[in-house]
Amino acid sequence: MHYVNAKSILSAQNGMNLYRGCSHGCIYCDSRSKCYHIEHDFEDIEIKANAIELLENSLKRKRKKCMLGTGSMTDPYIPLESKIGNVRKALALADQYGFGFTLITKSNRVLRDLDLLKSINDKTKCVVQMTLTTYDENLCKKIEPNVSTTKERFEVLKKLNEVGIPTVVWLCPILPFINDTEENIRGILQYCIEAKVYGVICFGMGLTLREGNREYFYNQLDRLFPHMKEKYIRTYGMQYQLSSPKHNELMKLFHQVCEDRGIMHDNSKIFEYLYNFEEKNNPVQLNLFD
Repeated sequence: MHYVNAKSILSAQNGMNLYRGCSHGCIYCDSRSKCYHIEHDFEDIEIKANAIELLENSLKRKRKKCMLGTGSMTDPYIPLESKIGNVRKALALADQYGFGFTLITKSNRVLRDLDLLKSINDKTKCVVQMTLTTYDENLCKKIEPNVSTTKERFEVLKKLNEVGIPTVVWLCPILPFINDTEENIRGILQYCIEAKVYGVICFGMGLTLREGNREYFYNQLDRLFPHMKEKYIRTYGMQYQLSSPKHNELMKLFHQVCEDRGIMHDNSKIFEYLYNFEEKNNPVQLNLFD
């Protein structure tokens, strides 16, 4: 790990990256792409030393409350968070200043902060987004070696539902010829049904590969799935968007199951929900002289 001083912390959409780089080792990670300009070794986590100070200053200056977010580039609950605690500190500030919060993770470490997540959700809205890629536990350990298994994440989703915290699942990526099966999609969606998730985000059955993450992904295919890299190259060449040959049938299955079980599956509506700030428990003040 190494420290840097950041000039700012919140994006125009009120998202933040408290860390840059990751140690989870997911073989398909898009954040390895060169377009994100992570110049250091990806596993050498960059910590923004002044992140919490910048965040508090930003929240004090904001004229309107909003939803804050983290996790789009780096999972907030990488192992280093247990030592540094920046995510917990950010949640505490959101709770203190009355902001909503949403985060994306693959780790059951999120339950460490259940007290703050619940406190935020009691006042406004806190949504935990969880990525699920494969129902098969053994396959999960191969393609996402250093994170909570899918079943462990499912248990997190159930726990969050039990305490009233809404959840959204990202169904991605679906790797062609590896986890693009009806059994896999049905298994993941059954978890979503049992955990009573609010919605499932899915942009298609496949994955994206750009310079940087393509090379890493193919190296991992060589190591884990002999001859699979050659099959990918024959099928897709240097394409950015790698769509599963089963895309149409699996998307039809996805939408049908979600529709039948009352799970939101319109991406735009889910994002609208995620970014919409809601204030709860704010009774109208009565004037004693009225």
